[in-house]
Amino acid sequence: MKIQEHVALAPLTTFKVGGAARYFVEAQTEQDVTEAVRFARERGLPLFVLGGGSNLVFSDSGWEGVVLRIALRGIEQANKDGKAIFDVGAGEDWDNFVARTVSLNCGGIECLSGIPGTVGGTPVQNVGAYGQEVAETITGVRVLDLEQNQIREIENRDSGFAYRTSVFNSSARGRYIVLRVSYVLTPGAAPRIEYADLKKFFAGSSATLQQTREAVREIRRSKAMLLVEGDPDCRSAGSFFKNPIITPALYEEVSRKPAARGERVPRFPASDQKVKISAAWLVEHSGFSKGFQRGAVGISSKHALAIINRGGARAADIVELKNEIQQRVYASFGVELHPEPVFVGKF
Repeated sequence: MKIQEHVALAPLTTFKVGGAARYFVEAQTEQDVTEAVRFARERGLPLFVLGGGSNLVFSDSGWEGVVLRIALRGIEQANKDGKAIFDVGAGEDWDNFVARTVSLNCGGIECLSGIPGTVGGTPVQNVGAYGQEVAETITGVRVLDLEQNQIREIENRDSGFAYRTSVFNSSARGRYIVLRVSYVLTPGAAPRIEYADLKKFFAGSSATLQQTREAVREIRRSKAMLLVEGDPDCRSAGSFFKNPIITPALYEEVSRKPAARGERVPRFPASDQKVKISAAWLVEHSGFSKGFQRGAVGISSKHALAIINRGGARAADIVELKNEIQQRVYASFGVELHPEPVFVGKF
C-alpha cells in the first residue's frame, strides 16, 4: 500500500473542484483497504472513500484526513438456473461493465448505460435511469464492515433500496466500504423500453439490447449527461437534484402556482400512491433556464438539472448556486429539492 500526501482532489472528480487530501491511498486489493483503514484509525484521522468521483463535491479546503480510492478490479461470470451472475470489483468502470453485459446479450442494466463512476457506487445511490434501477439486479454486496472490522456479504433484501437510497447512504452511512457487487442478469432478455425518451427514440419499433444501449447514450449525450472529453457541459456531477416525490394533493397545488404558467408539471408514478415530478421542470420554471451563467458556474445548455463548472469555479461557487436554486424553487412551488451529490469537507 502506497500512501501519498497532499494529493489534489479536483482532477479525480468530474466537477473538477476541491482542495487536496492530506493523505491519499489507492487500494487495488482488499488488504490495501483494510491497511488504509488501520492507518487512519491509528492516527485518529477521518476517512473518505472515493470511487469514480462522479457524484460528489469536495470542499475548497480539501480533506484533512485519508482519502481512500477504491480500485479493486475483476469481473467474474457464472450461469445458474438460466441467469447470468456477474461478480464485479468495486473499482471497475460502470459503463464498461454495462457494455460487456450487453455484448454478451444479458439484459437488466442496459438502460443504465453512460452513467459515470464505478461499480462500487451503484448500490450506494441505488443508481437508476430510464426505467431501471440497480436494485432490480443486485443480489449482494461484499463490504468491509467498519463497526465489526470484518468483511461480510449484504444481501439485496438487507440493502434498504429505495429511490436513490440504500442503507449505504442512509441508516448505515459511513459503516461499510463496498468491495464487490454481484448482479443477476437475464441472457436473451428484451430491452426495457418504458421511459418516454426511449419510446420516442424508437417510435414503436423493436430494439435490441445493443441498440437500446446506444440510444440511451445518445439521449444522455444530447442532455450533457454523458461525459465527453472537452465538452464544457460535462464538468458537472450529472443530475444535481433528485426528482421530488410528493402527494397527489401537493401535485395539484404545484400545478396551480403562478410560476407554473398554466402548465401541468411532468409527473411519473411512484410508490405509496405518490407521484414523482420533474426537478428539471421546477428549476426552469423558477427562473433558471438552460445555459444560465454566473461567473465560473452555470447550468448546462442541454439540461437544467446539471450545474456546471464553466472553468475555474470553486466548490463554494457551486454550493452558492445550488442554494439559490433550492430557495427559488421552494418560494415558487413549495417543493424542496434535494441534491444528489455528496458534499465532502467543510462548507
